[in-house]
Amino acid sequence: MNTMRNHTLLILAGILAFASCQNQSATDTEKDQLSPSIVNIDATASGEDKDSGLPVFSFEESTFDFGTITSGEEVTHTFKFKNTGDADLLISQANASCGCTSPEYPKEPIKPGDEGEIKVTFRSEGIAGQVAKTVSVLANTSPTTKVLTLSGEVIKKNQ
Repeated sequence: MNTMRNHTLLILAGILAFASCQNQSATDTEKDQLSPSIVNIDATASGEDKDSGLPVFSFEESTFDFGTITSGEEVTHTFKFKNTGDADLLISQANASCGCTSPEYPKEPIKPGDEGEIKVTFRSEGIAGQVAKTVSVLANTSPTTKVLTLSGEVIKKNQ
């Protein structure tokens, strides 16, 4: 009798585990992003530098110092890049290091030789001191991640 009860409990536990693993609907942000699987290509999987046949990010700059601003101000900077590689460049995601920073990036492929922009906005409300905010850009390049940085000093109002 105990064996039958154990089997029944085991079956019920399995059903509950399966039901809890069902996919939830994607958020609006996730719907705007390409699947990270686009960067899982043989040429980049090893981490070795195999640029032949791949897209290449060539940024004019990857860091921007906005100087000194007053808390509550907003800073926006556009990081410009060119695809100097041999294939279409696809950006899967651009993730900011905190909620005060938000990136906008092209969702369409950037052809070899074409240029693109990643616009990053930093909102300084409630922040004071030296800051360095980053955006990690995931693409089908080698390496797959490029980090962009906004930095500067935020001073409190009335200082």
